[in-house]
Amino acid sequence: MKKKIDVLDYASHILKEVKKGVLITTKANEKVNSMSVSWGCLGIEWNKNIFIIFIRENRYTRKLLDENPEFTVNIPVDNIDRNIIKVCGTKSGLNTDKIKELNLTLEDSNIVSVPGLRELPLTLECKVIYKQMQDSKEIPEDIKKQFYPQDVESSFYGSNKDYHIAYYGEIVDSYIIE
Repeated sequence: MKKKIDVLDYASHILKEVKKGVLITTKANEKVNSMSVSWGCLGIEWNKNIFIIFIRENRYTRKLLDENPEFTVNIPVDNIDRNIIKVCGTKSGLNTDKIKELNLTLEDSNIVSVPGLRELPLTLECKVIYKQMQDSKEIPEDIKKQFYPQDVESSFYGSNKDYHIAYYGEIVDSYIIE
């Protein structure tokens, strides 16, 4: 069962959880992958509720998003096993079935083809309506040094040489899985 919510009523909770780490789930060609993110924006653009995610250009999640431009944002409501966030942020879905490894429960979405996760029940279903690569020339040097060190390979899960792509997801449904 799903309890429908107004995403703006939960904005404060969502943003606090994003800072601690939430999951972005993608699906393409029957392959489901969840990735931890701790950067994101919730707001209104083009008169639509939007959630913006930032995905590094060489991540497996980017490949899935480009094949199927839909995603879910999976947000804890109560305390969760933080190992879920850690594993989904340090292992690539290209080589690891994180859903299986963590024994996560997929929940069919109402509108998008990408499932939610019962363990992180506050769910935003999103359809990508715009994407944009960051312009490295416009990023201040101190931020580049901290978040985009050019001597760190793309395969490193933390700050590395790859810039981000901003994916603007129109929130087409929002609820709490009960």
